[in-house]
Amino acid sequence: MSASEKYYAGTGRRKTSVARVRLLPGAGPAVINDRTFEDVFPRSTLRYLVMQPQTVTETTDKFHVQAKIAGGGISSWAGALSHGIARALVAFDPDYRSSLRKHGLLTRDAREKERKKPGLKRARKAPQYTKR
Repeated sequence: MSASEKYYAGTGRRKTSVARVRLLPGAGPAVINDRTFEDVFPRSTLRYLVMQPQTVTETTDKFHVQAKIAGGGISSWAGALSHGIARALVAFDPDYRSSLRKHGLLTRDAREKERKKPGLKRARKAPQYTKR
């Protein structure tokens, strides 16, 4: 990619994943971490989640998605990428904000893993209680 190419950027986050997204004008395959979209997201539900911002704004054939994602697992990658695409679409056209907001695509999912507490096995799971 040359420096003269115009693109729209957005950063998406979910759990511990961070997605740096670029939307390049023109149709083309989505490239995530130098891999194909289908290779990164084999499940159709995750593909649907990622494509939702473009489906809502009817821009599936207008942009070529390029992204670098770090941290977390495949499910949080999908959430972070969807969030990043939505933010990049708002950078392209601020009029998309209301429709993306209405579908909840601009809100960062704030749910994080709860920390482990002392004396417990996990965040809330306690050892089995013995009466005698």
